[in-house]
Amino acid sequence: MRKTEAAGREAEFDEDVVIVGSGFGGSVAALRLVEKGYRVRVYEAGRRFEDADFARTNWNVRRYLWAPGIGCYGIQRIHRLPHVMILAGAGVGGGSLNYANTLYQPGAAFFTDPQWREIADWESELAPHYATAKRMLGVVETYPHTGPVERIMAGAAEDLGVGDTFRRAPVGVWFGRPGERVADPFFGGEGPERTGCTLCGNCMVGCRVGAKNTLMKNYLPLAERRGAVIEALRTVTEVRELPEGGFAVTTQRSGAWIRHGRHTVHARQVVLAAGTWGTQQLLHRMRRDGALPRVSSAIGRLTRTNSEALDGAVATRVPASLELARGVAITTSFHVDERTHVENVRYGPGSNLMGALASILVPGDSGIAVRLLRLVARAVRAPVRQLRLGSLRRWSERGIIALVMQTEDNSLTLSLRRRWGRTVMTSAQGHGGPNPSHLPQAHRAAEAIAARMQQESGVPAEARGSWPEVFGIPLTAHFLGGAVISDSPDTGVVDRYHRVWGHPGLHVVDGAAVPANPGVNPSLTITALAERAMSYWPRSGEVDPRPAP
Repeated sequence: MRKTEAAGREAEFDEDVVIVGSGFGGSVAALRLVEKGYRVRVYEAGRRFEDADFARTNWNVRRYLWAPGIGCYGIQRIHRLPHVMILAGAGVGGGSLNYANTLYQPGAAFFTDPQWREIADWESELAPHYATAKRMLGVVETYPHTGPVERIMAGAAEDLGVGDTFRRAPVGVWFGRPGERVADPFFGGEGPERTGCTLCGNCMVGCRVGAKNTLMKNYLPLAERRGAVIEALRTVTEVRELPEGGFAVTTQRSGAWIRHGRHTVHARQVVLAAGTWGTQQLLHRMRRDGALPRVSSAIGRLTRTNSEALDGAVATRVPASLELARGVAITTSFHVDERTHVENVRYGPGSNLMGALASILVPGDSGIAVRLLRLVARAVRAPVRQLRLGSLRRWSERGIIALVMQTEDNSLTLSLRRRWGRTVMTSAQGHGGPNPSHLPQAHRAAEAIAARMQQESGVPAEARGSWPEVFGIPLTAHFLGGAVISDSPDTGVVDRYHRVWGHPGLHVVDGAAVPANPGVNPSLTITALAERAMSYWPRSGEVDPRPAP
């Protein structure tokens, strides 16, 4: 009987499950579902990278930036909304290719956010899945090296009166012996060979060494070995519910101007894991077009930016005694207050492109015109100093970026609108406080870091902000929410099992489902949530134990 049912299922659908995206949610889904006997196909808009394919520095924009329409097939996506500028990832492995391999677990405030605290005891329920995620991602709980940046961060925390909150970051890196190639040390030899970290600092440009524990070093190769199929450079343009059940998923070649190569497959179930931007885009458009007509009207609400800011400090010249660019991308952190978390961030030597976003730090408690006047006034008072500080020459070797995140309850609401004949996503202030355009705590942290940098090096240093922030648009590398876990379709888009309300064969298993600002890097949490969601799926052909939504 079971063989007959399986044969009928295969005749009816091309795949059991189609997964849209190969980041932290999609990669977990791919491995766990193929382990449970499902036929799985993963579509990824970005390209596949081997270690040697990554850009040497982020000046190689064709290999670093994602803009396929103009021939750039790199790992760094940049999106713009009226209230935020978003840094995201692209490629097989999603955001793991360009994230800072930083794997913190959030504090209690995240698990008890009003949006989802009544649904489950999330901290205890997720505990075993965090443990699995840490094992799979190869988390080293304490960054093992100490250098000038780590001393500067510890000193800045002391100067701010919060020295007791300073800690070394948990990171997903194979340290081993620097530069030494070894057989897979994580999965009994089943995974790819690895090379010990050389502390080159270019984690976020793409690890050419092979030390960074991207998803191409764990979940995805294990999923492919078990039979999952991953198609790169395929952008999903439509997910349409079929009258007889299941879904039609249409893809085309990423970035194609002509010869789009459109192709449609039928799948019994679909997992959306295209990142918050991609998943929201699909759900908004499919609801509007009637392809997924019962998606909740709550789509777009509770979109989070992790209440984030990117400031920092830079010296006028490269301090001869300090190797600021040596180490992994993020190594330490401290809390300015109970809701504000600060991490140091670095790029390796030569990767100076992101310095173009840095500006003179000006207070954000005024309008754009006043901020610009203050900026000009500071530049005019010390033009030579500001030219040196603003130069991109060896910027990564002269500076420390301060990544600041909060657990504050603020959000945006995203929707679609027409602009210049095209349908695009737009934003408005949402539930809770307004999404901040600047963070005073970030400015204080940047100034403390600059003071310690100058003290440590003897070279003049100054706190820096960002150009988007000057114009009232914060930067975030952690765009979350908008299709959040909820107890009903009135308050969110997916149920506790990540099934889309109204379309139970459709699932959201990525950052879009995260309902609150975690105040730390969210990759570990997205992985743990995905592990939990997949743990409830039945094995292929077995009865689903989950109650009907």
